[in-house]
Amino acid sequence: MKVLFVVNNFYIKGNGLSASAQRTVKHLRARGLDVKVLSSKNPVEGEEEPEFRLENVKIPLFDELVRSQGYIFAKRDKEVIEEAVKWADLIHLEEPFFLQIEVASLAKKYKKPCVGTYHLHPENLYASIDMEHMAPLNASTMLAWRNLVFNKCVIVQCPTYNVKERLLRWHFKAQLKVISNGLAREDLSKKSDFSKVKLSDAKYTVITIGRHSKEKDPITLLRSMKYSKYNKDIQLVFLGRGPKTVKLEKYATKLVNKGILKYMPIFKFCSLDELQQITASSDLYIHLAFIEVEGLSCLEAIQMGIVPIIAKYKFSATSQFALDEMSKFKARNPLDLASKIDYWLSDDERRKKEALKYKAYNKEYDIEKSIDEIIEMYNEALDLYYKKK
Repeated sequence: MKVLFVVNNFYIKGNGLSASAQRTVKHLRARGLDVKVLSSKNPVEGEEEPEFRLENVKIPLFDELVRSQGYIFAKRDKEVIEEAVKWADLIHLEEPFFLQIEVASLAKKYKKPCVGTYHLHPENLYASIDMEHMAPLNASTMLAWRNLVFNKCVIVQCPTYNVKERLLRWHFKAQLKVISNGLAREDLSKKSDFSKVKLSDAKYTVITIGRHSKEKDPITLLRSMKYSKYNKDIQLVFLGRGPKTVKLEKYATKLVNKGILKYMPIFKFCSLDELQQITASSDLYIHLAFIEVEGLSCLEAIQMGIVPIIAKYKFSATSQFALDEMSKFKARNPLDLASKIDYWLSDDERRKKEALKYKAYNKEYDIEKSIDEIIEMYNEALDLYYKKK
């Protein structure tokens, strides 16, 4: 089977969508599928390039913001896109943007079936410009995505039931299948012998992982420290980077200067190995995003043997990973978050027992299970498409 993956940039680092696409392609190829990628060029000179390469395009006025959010868009080259579509038996659309709209149109022309993955909500896009609350804007975007991309697909992969329920409310025509994006086994620690790292002499280390952007909401963790009775015993660690990093650092400095925090929060972007080591050495993991299709970075963290506290909101599915109500808090509510932090830090034995449960919590989200289901989806899509023909 020849499968064409269509993604604006397959290689950009710090983007969960690209990371998910890379994992999926790698494992599909290992299963013997002939997979090629239609994407803009690799931003790192001298490294692997897509089989069907497009140039990067700059977005007037917003290019710096787009890149700071971990995105690069592809310039549409009809000759390259047409060549890619003609080559494929099946086309997998990873986004609902202009590139995918053009590919879906050509796929119809050349009678090639498409499947799609719903990786992000409209609110993900608009949070960076403080417009995620504007219902008419989000609704018009969802309608455009539905009509111009996803309704052109035979099947749409929904990473969570939360996503499927939302798409059902929007009356998507495609069949909707719940298939996790999956975690690669090499991303999960099977070790229990990580050497502990000590970032400071604080009694507790509380970490969060993710892009420093509005929808990931790292500011709420800092604000929660005003209400925590353990605030002077906590070393906060923010693993990631993004457009809000400088603002976060300034706010953290104020908390230290006012005596709310004793230890200056650490802001760090690091390798997977270092991230795992820091996570395994920490006491709590906080997942703050209030707009999240799946949130596998949370699962990656908690499988290191750490108790999570996860934001709960209608546009975030990540709280599905919580095993206890005390591991959930009302999104964007620093007071509720502080109460959950204090609950888990108040009893070391309870926290350690709970952490062991999370360490074993992985089978449902194993990448191999997801790949089985994706291949099954491909075969079903081909059958359905040609039966209709």
